Amino acid sequence: MLNDVDALMTDELNDIRIVGTLTIILLLGISVAGMEWEAKAQIVLLVILLAAIVNYFIGSFMPTEAKEPKGFFGYHSAILFENLGPDFRKDETFFSVFAIFFPAATGILAGANISGDLSDPQSAIPKGTLLAILITGITYVAVAISAGSCVVRDATGDHNDTVSDTVNCTDAACTLGYDFSICKEGGCQYGLMNDFQMMSLVSGFGPLISAGIFSATLSSALASLVSAPKVFQALCKDNIYPGLGVFAKGYGKNNEPLRGYVLTFCIGLAFILIAELNIIAPIISNFFLASYALINFSVFHASLANSPGWRPSFKYYNMWVSLAGAILCCVVMFVINWWAALVTLLIVLALYIYVSYKKPDVNWGSSTQALIYNQALTHCLSLTGVEDHIKNFRPQCLVLAGYPNARPALVQLVHSFTKNVGLMVCGHIRTVSRRPNFKELSQDRARCQRWLNKKRIKAFYTTVFAENLRHGTQFLLQAVGLGRLKPNTLVMGFKNNWSDGDMRDVEIYINTIHDAFDLQFGVVILRLQDGLDISHIQGQDELLSSHEKPPIGNKDVVVSVSLAKDSDSDSCPSKTTSNQSSPLILRETKSPLSLTDQRLLETSQQFKKKQGKGTIDVWWLFDDGGLTLLIPFLLTNRSKWGDCRIRVFIGGKINRIDHDRRA
Repeated sequence: MLNDVDALMTDELNDIRIVGTLTIILLLGISVAGMEWEAKAQIVLLVILLAAIVNYFIGSFMPTEAKEPKGFFGYHSAILFENLGPDFRKDETFFSVFAIFFPAATGILAGANISGDLSDPQSAIPKGTLLAILITGITYVAVAISAGSCVVRDATGDHNDTVSDTVNCTDAACTLGYDFSICKEGGCQYGLMNDFQMMSLVSGFGPLISAGIFSATLSSALASLVSAPKVFQALCKDNIYPGLGVFAKGYGKNNEPLRGYVLTFCIGLAFILIAELNIIAPIISNFFLASYALINFSVFHASLANSPGWRPSFKYYNMWVSLAGAILCCVVMFVINWWAALVTLLIVLALYIYVSYKKPDVNWGSSTQALIYNQALTHCLSLTGVEDHIKNFRPQCLVLAGYPNARPALVQLVHSFTKNVGLMVCGHIRTVSRRPNFKELSQDRARCQRWLNKKRIKAFYTTVFAENLRHGTQFLLQAVGLGRLKPNTLVMGFKNNWSDGDMRDVEIYINTIHDAFDLQFGVVILRLQDGLDISHIQGQDELLSSHEKPPIGNKDVVVSVSLAKDSDSDSCPSKTTSNQSSPLILRETKSPLSLTDQRLLETSQQFKKKQGKGTIDVWWLFDDGGLTLLIPFLLTNRSKWGDCRIRVFIGGKINRIDHDRRA
């Protein structure tokens, strides 16, 4: 435009950079001023834009002779039919033009992006978005048809290029008295194909069209400059990607993302300094198409998951339309520019893989969670319809570990042979004489599950209140599990103080094993020379906070324990006291650990280490169905146990040695 009135400051490209930079600084000022100013600015821009559109359509009915050499003749069917077919030039194709035009349709998410600032987003966003698409769609199509019916593709702008008798031409301009055939050789400045200011020529008042172009551009830029930082701020608050936390901070009563505005300003400025709109447009189109594809797919995915929380209120919503939209966006991305689409998809994929790997502590109630639940439920139900088969047998262990961090050796050993192969449930029996504290129970459950996840132990934690170990184990053996995902093996610690402990507790322990056999469970008992329980050692436990440590000296219900023998009572699932349901007995002492405790701590970590080239000795005293051999085999499949060999000892009569060996 500056070039047309001979008002260039330097040259065309640098003028774009200067004007663009000044404009984006102005827009940044409006954005920083707050949403009220942005809304007022948008209304002013909308009025100018509507006036420009009306001005164009009025002008299209007012052709003048002065405009005819530049190609504007008013509405004629001959011009419309000539312009109906495509005429791509200079290596342009349908999709290269589509890529340049597409950013004109990218304001669709403006409402959704500022949903936090709308009084009734649920009603306003669908209505506003659909009306925006409808009105802009009709306007764009009407302008295209109108211009294609009024203006020829090429014109010289010269009054002398009228039709003479010697010229034989058949195009629309000839029927209207002008010969623009010289344009076929190139070099013409007017007509639809050459003049970017054609709407100004057609309109009643040219400068108003220029104001409309400014209005449309600034409106779109302002919407993006305001909405993008708000979405980005929400992302930064979740602290998903490292280093982005600085952009989460908001300012003022509306929590304006000023740092986000500055970042968006810098990105916008970088693109403005390129100064080639037709180069920038396909890149922008690619990222817009990628975001639309992801939005469409996420909507489809939410529907696929059948989550009760996903309730689209739009009457004509259909999940398959969303899927088609997502596929279409991806296809168009590659058609416009395959390498840019590939780069965009790689960036999106890298961001997704990072989030999947890091598993940030945020919960959006995502459709993925809902779909995983659906699939898990479906698979569980389908498993129940299939009979067990010996080939598919796997140890599914109920581990009486109490608090998982109280007996790490037991938990880690079982995890070694259930990881990726079988179910593992850490059972915790809480013995209480008074009314159980269920609030504390749910807090413990959450903490223990977090501890297991932190240690990357693939296991569930469940807890019950019971009178004693036997009753608690009976509850767990009968109730834990879902369909086929049900434990079939009970794992517990060896009762080290069986010879000098309370005989009633020994009887409870023995009967617990019998109960497991009665319920057709396999039984695994782990015995370590130094014991399993490390809960009494101060500082070993990052799971429980200091206020949960009970006073010292309380008597244990399941097994009577004096302080000197805390480490021996490996049978009890927890050190729950008789007069309160506090989790663990922890000694309040700042003195260094005794040699016994040091050895116990080292022993408790022995299954986390590489086991070296030892042997796993199996005493196969009778045919137990194979569990005795299966567990050592599963252990040797782990990298930590990979160098170990299995050595099997069998008992029997001398004359049956070969038979037993073969068996």
